[in-house]
Order: sequence, then C-alpha cells, then structure tokens
Amino acid sequence: FAASFLCFTMQLYTSSNTCLLSVTDAIFGYAVIHCQFTASHDHFYLEQIFFNKVLLGQYNSTLGKYVGFTEKAQEVAEALNKNQAFIKEAVKNEATCKTHIPIMMDLLSKSVEPSVRLRSVEAVDSRHPGTLVCSAYNFYPQQIRLTWLRNGKEETSDVSYTDELPSGNWLYQIHSYLEFTPRPGEKITCMVEHASLMEPKLYDWEPTPESVTNKIAVGTSGLLLGLVFLVTGLIFYKKNTTGERQDNINQKTSTK
Repeated sequence: FAASFLCFTMQLYTSSNTCLLSVTDAIFGYAVIHCQFTASHDHFYLEQIFFNKVLLGQYNSTLGKYVGFTEKAQEVAEALNKNQAFIKEAVKNEATCKTHIPIMMDLLSKSVEPSVRLRSVEAVDSRHPGTLVCSAYNFYPQQIRLTWLRNGKEETSDVSYTDELPSGNWLYQIHSYLEFTPRPGEKITCMVEHASLMEPKLYDWEPTPESVTNKIAVGTSGLLLGLVFLVTGLIFYKKNTTGERQDNINQKTSTK
C-alpha cells in the first residue's frame, strides 16, 4: 500500500501516465484532484488517493499537509510532509485553483439563449393522428421549461419530455412531444422559459395552409396525368411503327 500511495502521488506531479505496481491483492487504484469553491469565492484544494475503492490518503489545503488513513499510508504521508518539493507543488496547485475561480464564476454566470424548432412528425403507436415536437438546442444553464399551450391554456395531457441532454461545450438540448388531434381554428404554442430570456418566448405551430395543400394536390395530379398521356402516346407510337414495318415486309414478300 505504501508503494501504491507513493506511486499515485508522484503521478500528480510528473508527466508519467503509467504506474506499474506489483501488489498481489491490488484491484484498482486512482487519484482525484478537487478545486472546490462557492459563490463567495471560498475555496479549498484537495488531492485524494484511492486503492481498491478505499481512501488511503489526501492533501487538504485547509490543513496544508498530507494525511494518511491507514497505518502504511500514514507513514507515506509523514514522508511526503517532510519533502518540501511535494508541499511546494501542492501549494502551487492551490494557488492555481484560486486563480481560476473568477474565470469559472464568470463562465457560469453567463447564459446562452436556446434556438427553438417546432415541427410535426408522424405519430407512432398513439391514439392521436398527429405529434408535435418542440426542440430547444444549445442553451445554458441547464435549467429550462417547455410548456404546451392550446388556445392560450396549458396542455398537460399526452405530453412527454426528454431530459436535458448535453450537446458539448457546456450546452444542452431538450425535446418535448405533444400527441394531439387537430381541431379547426385552434392555436397550438410551445412556450420556452429560460434564464437567458427576459420573458417567455412563444412559438406557434403553423400547419400547412389549405391553399398550399390544394396546389400541391393539383400539381401532383397534373404530373400523374401527364405521365399517363406520355405512356399512352409511346404505346400508340410503338404499335404504329410495328404495323408499318409489318406492312412493308408483306409488300416485299408479295412482290417477289
């Protein structure tokens, strides 16, 4: 245990990424470094060494020294406390921790407005013929609220949500689903509330207008009708061409 504690501790201060141990009862060992702080900038720096899921020892900046929690780890901790190079490095890391606190606080205090998309998708295994999806992308902080409104009133039935999913770079995304049966003249809205917004933002679902639908239907019908005429013309042309060839062959045969 003493060898493992020293080996992992040395990894904290060297560029080595490997640590080979010849301890027969070893299962798993790892080191954890914490830089913990509060909104008032109170902080402390902590290094911890675990082996076989047991905390063997740690350096805590509030104490300013290494502490061992087993008999062997205590011996190693005493040796480290007498080594000024290790103590100076720990103090240096604590100073780095303190220096980065204002940067982290500034980063955490900023908010990023979500980009929102409202769309209709095909209903799957639902008693309703339609499903709407309200998606919010790339927002920070994580807390957000999506609410469905039908004619200005909150809709809670047949509504489901995903968790806030990480998108990378500290940003998140979330998706909400509304299974519904369309009603003539109704207004469906997705309301988004987030720290980046001065007030809730409303996104109305705009179904395809009937005029556009009719134009699409007429255009599709015209295309199909044109294809029918084209195929019929090709068949008629092929038959005429075949008939003319057969007449020419018959005339040549009778002449002979």
